[in-house]
Amino acid sequence: MSEDYGFVDEEMAEPGDEFEEIEVADTEADSTARKQDREFDEFRKRLKNVERLKVEQGAFDDATLGALYKLVQDGHVGAFGGPLSTGKEANVYEARGEAGDVAVKIYRINASDFRQMREYLAGDPRFEGLEDNKKSTVLAWTRKEFANLKRAEKAGVRVPEPIAVQRNVLVMELVGQADERRAPRLAEVDVENPQQAYEVVREYMRRLYAAGLVHGDLSEYNMIVHEGELVIIDMGQAVTVHHPNSEEFLERDCKNVAAFFSRQGIDVTGEELEAYVTEAEPEPSGEPE
Repeated sequence: MSEDYGFVDEEMAEPGDEFEEIEVADTEADSTARKQDREFDEFRKRLKNVERLKVEQGAFDDATLGALYKLVQDGHVGAFGGPLSTGKEANVYEARGEAGDVAVKIYRINASDFRQMREYLAGDPRFEGLEDNKKSTVLAWTRKEFANLKRAEKAGVRVPEPIAVQRNVLVMELVGQADERRAPRLAEVDVENPQQAYEVVREYMRRLYAAGLVHGDLSEYNMIVHEGELVIIDMGQAVTVHHPNSEEFLERDCKNVAAFFSRQGIDVTGEELEAYVTEAEPEPSGEPE
């Protein structure tokens, strides 16, 4: 029968005709890699099937899902909640972290206005040599926001605490979310003591400047009020004082803040506020944190 099927008779076999035993046992690394692939595939299916997490324009592409998976594996993110805000360039979601609720900000690479982003990145010594394409710009922007939050927090400015960053995903403290209601912006509240609020804001601006940063888009819409505390948000566009447009951005910030508090009855001008802010000696370093 062996002849019928073309097998070599064992007794007539020449050296080299016999089959060698093939080693097919998994290494520990192979087994671990396959297990991780299966877990990631399940994570991807589970996340994409959560209706409230579905977004337009590919925010949850495979690379973003991979970043989220890494943040989950590292313990920074657990169960996901619904969206807190949706914007042109990023969506923010509520999630459970190791120490409580966190905000997960996901920048959409395909939808982001990377040319405008580059205006804030170009000239920043922390991002010299950045490639001129959308993906590199958005990933740099995400790292930049994380670095800005860290620097502001270190300078004593109340901002959402930065927790982790992975690719185009930023995890930070969730400030003021309760009963599905977000903390109000400064523009949305009646300021009971505008003089005190103004002094807090100008001190924050001075501390930022002393740390070598200019917010670049500061107004009553980028400050929130939580438990009587002013918190500065949206630090992605903040630039170092070495940026070629930093003086222009600072002047605009001061003008916006002064205009708001003038409407609250405070006698202040943008020029006076800028003079106060720039009394501080800025941090000379523009290197990445």
